[in-house]
Amino acid sequence: MTIHHLARKLWPGFLQTSQKLTTVSWRYQKPPFYRVATQNSLSYNQDRSLTLSARQFKNSDNPDGDLIDEAEVDELFHQQVPKVIGDGEHRIFIVHPDVKWGSRKQYLTTAELMVDEAVGLVNTLENWRVVDKIILSTKTPEKRTIFGKGNFQFLTEKIRQTPGITAVFVNVERLSPSSEKEFEDAWGVKVLDRYSVVLHIFRRNARTREAKLQISLAEIPLLRSRLRNEIANFDQQGGGNRYIGGSGETLLEFQQRQLKERETKIRVALEQLRRKRNLLRSQRKDKDFPVVSVMGYTNCGKTTLIKALTGDRALQPRNQLFATLDVTVHAGQLPSHMTVLYVDTIGFLSQLPHQLIDSFSATLEDVKHSDLIVHVRDISHPETVNQKVNVLNVLKSLQIPDRLMSSMIEVHNKIDLVNDYHPTEPETVAVSALTEQGLDRLKTILEDEVVRSTGKLILNLEVDLSSAQLSWLYREATVQEVTVDADEGSAVVMVIIGTAAYGRYRKMFPARS
Repeated sequence: MTIHHLARKLWPGFLQTSQKLTTVSWRYQKPPFYRVATQNSLSYNQDRSLTLSARQFKNSDNPDGDLIDEAEVDELFHQQVPKVIGDGEHRIFIVHPDVKWGSRKQYLTTAELMVDEAVGLVNTLENWRVVDKIILSTKTPEKRTIFGKGNFQFLTEKIRQTPGITAVFVNVERLSPSSEKEFEDAWGVKVLDRYSVVLHIFRRNARTREAKLQISLAEIPLLRSRLRNEIANFDQQGGGNRYIGGSGETLLEFQQRQLKERETKIRVALEQLRRKRNLLRSQRKDKDFPVVSVMGYTNCGKTTLIKALTGDRALQPRNQLFATLDVTVHAGQLPSHMTVLYVDTIGFLSQLPHQLIDSFSATLEDVKHSDLIVHVRDISHPETVNQKVNVLNVLKSLQIPDRLMSSMIEVHNKIDLVNDYHPTEPETVAVSALTEQGLDRLKTILEDEVVRSTGKLILNLEVDLSSAQLSWLYREATVQEVTVDADEGSAVVMVIIGTAAYGRYRKMFPARS
């Protein structure tokens, strides 16, 4: 393979070469400014059932100019795709290393349940299916081959004797480049880990600008690993560490620089989107809507619960891992008719690679600024305890404020799938989002916690019915009860009102406040 062919193979979207590769040129565009991108679904009906659109919060004076358009994001998204596997049908052999002791042993689950989750990941992908699976014990998971010599030889023979395999899924968080190469040389097929499989699922589900950019950023480590392996293979074949044209750069240095420039462009784009999200967040805060973040393990029923709480028929929950990749906002009402915004977030996973958490941490910043967190658990799942631990560990890694962690409401969902379920843990709420069992109690608890966490005031205000006071209160606060005195032309109004709104009320209507 010539250096010309290797360059085109590694970076087909970047390189524009002459036939003899005497010169190399590439396109580098200055990071564009971006048009606001939001998938937040917010509207306001007269009966105060909100389905608000986040576009209402859009700032017309945009100091950052236009945000990146779809074509530019798609160019970044498709510019370099890690060479994992294509989009066709795939037959997967799953290998699960069962660590017997040490820091890598999983104490809250079993090898069988972890294999079941790996099967679920594979089945999430269209035209992928599991042809076989195996659990093998290991005492040395840090070794390049993970298993001892005997087990590795047994595994190699079994894989080679299984017809039709297109890839082997080693069920670990991340394989080192040397382990991946060792396995591929021994087994003769592509080797995947949880990082590459989850990323592939993300790539299939990505719809919005931000999701595509975050996935592109998370793929950078895979691209770097692939680059090192390809260059090493090229050198072993006698290619040598050659220089490109008269640039003074080796091929590896050139490709590394290209990758760094791409990473920089993606980060700039995400930073622009982060600023826009901060703007939307501040505008929502000005509207004085309490924000409740709904979090949990993937496929625990977060979206179904939000649909039940809001009555938003546009929400279409899917029984699928990682169906939600973007933070979306949906408005609903509590028993007092107070409007709250529910934030639907990306689901978590055991052994979720740190690079994925880092890439999506900007999206999850909304959680830090919410007034309350609801942790949804699929109580029917055999690994529900382990899933809870994983979610709490991720929240801890995101440095969620103590006030939110201490006030978090734990919801046990899918009780319709458990016979005669009664929570054994204190201060939890048992519901079925699908059948709406237990929903009224949850709404009451949500209201109490929202009032407490936001510092909202519950007041009885005397208003003059000939003035605009009552209409103002209906618009800016939550009116619970109105007692009219017709002779006096006044009324006593019981309201739930934020401190900022109450300050505005007192300035506008000083005589009666």
